[in-house]
Amino acid sequence: MNKACALGLGASFTDLPKSNQKTHKIQRSAGRETLVTRATDVKKEAQRRAPLEKSNLFNAKYVPFSTSTSDPNEQYSLDEVIYRSKNGGLLDVQHDMEALSIYPPEYWKALFDERVGKTSWPYGSGVWSKKEWVLPGIANEDIVSMFEGNSNLFWAERFGKELGMEELWVKQCGNSHTGSFKDLGMTVLVSQVNRLRKMGKPLLAVGCASTGDTSAALSAYAAAAAIPSIVFLPAEKISLAQLVQPIANGALVLSIDTDFDGCMRLIREVTAELPIYLANSLNSMRLEGQKTAAIEICQQFDWEVPEWVIIPGGNLGNVYAFFKGFQMCKELGLTDRVPRMVVAQAQNANPLYRAYKAGFENYEPMRAEDTFASAIQIGDPVSIDRAMYALSECDGIVEEASEEELMDAAARADMTGMFNCPHTGVALAALIKLRESGTIAPSDRTVVISTAHGLKFTGSKIAYHSKEIEGFASTYANPPVQVQEDFGKVMDILSQKLDV
Repeated sequence: MNKACALGLGASFTDLPKSNQKTHKIQRSAGRETLVTRATDVKKEAQRRAPLEKSNLFNAKYVPFSTSTSDPNEQYSLDEVIYRSKNGGLLDVQHDMEALSIYPPEYWKALFDERVGKTSWPYGSGVWSKKEWVLPGIANEDIVSMFEGNSNLFWAERFGKELGMEELWVKQCGNSHTGSFKDLGMTVLVSQVNRLRKMGKPLLAVGCASTGDTSAALSAYAAAAAIPSIVFLPAEKISLAQLVQPIANGALVLSIDTDFDGCMRLIREVTAELPIYLANSLNSMRLEGQKTAAIEICQQFDWEVPEWVIIPGGNLGNVYAFFKGFQMCKELGLTDRVPRMVVAQAQNANPLYRAYKAGFENYEPMRAEDTFASAIQIGDPVSIDRAMYALSECDGIVEEASEEELMDAAARADMTGMFNCPHTGVALAALIKLRESGTIAPSDRTVVISTAHGLKFTGSKIAYHSKEIEGFASTYANPPVQVQEDFGKVMDILSQKLDV
């Protein structure tokens, strides 16, 4: 028997992975021998790991999003701090698809599948397991990750049956470190900022305007990398849970008496004057992380593509990100098509819906009104052109939901075991309408994107179930029943409610 087994540790020193063997030693104290394990430096371990054989050929760069009005030769390194093209348009991250296609589709599938859920840095992350498709030039030791992604694709069987559907799925992007899909993009952006600061770029901080979830993600990832963060929040327009997250993570929080669009204007002016890296989705770096949710959906369906994907839409960067992920899978041969996408907007903040109804011939920004779906309360979305392009390419549609419709939809789905944020309620309300109209067929595999965790929005749920919302019938309200400490009265209630 070897010494480790004799000590009751169950495995010998030589049974341990070779890369870890040197980190173990026997300590003796008070006449007792103990095997002590020092934590392996996971980033040094990542440095020792050999990259893909031809990974030096993979690269990405910034190009103008719309080449029809831009110089076709205009391009920038990802290491430049730049947010717009020469003519003021948006930028896009363009990958060398020819280099990526050196490896066949089956290789990429096997590689991505092999990395899922592992602890090897950084590939256990749902984002960085697709590193070659996201930010191929960054060193593993510069990556700032909390192993985000790999979120649950939930078969909403009971709610689907209520709608007459065989395959309704909910992608739970809110099951993440800070409780929203924004983690997927922020790990990429903050990793790049970390790299730039190590290169000597004079970046004092990262900053964003936010309706809540962006600030939570930015502050957490910046704190993990010891990078100062600054967030501009519209005063009294986000939930308490969203407000406390950046405060807890040490961000400088500016509560400004305006809406999101006003905060966005201010942060753009500030970042033009100070060396603060802009973290909003105007910066296309974030979309590279967010697109991995689309790749992940294909992966979770064994590389089959659903018929429909329904996405809540606010600033609209996520719409283009999902399209980009699906399109990348198709272009590199992992799938044979892209799904039809639906963008769901709150009626009180629906500029894309209005443009869609006008055939995308006339877009006009609006002043967004208050909505329970506060994270998408945006009247002048930065990514409007990206979203319209994505929808035109996938034969997509746009639907809207009133305040009562979105709250009813969230509550109705909650009664089947979910716990939805109001933004997911918008998407579910759109789904209900599209089922009623016959646009989505009973057999269509449909994925609703849940963008945030319902626990961030308990205030609105309490108001709904307490029937405190003026003008709402609160059809699916389920308030607690007040009853005295009396066996007979308790039995009366149970008899009534359980039809005993």
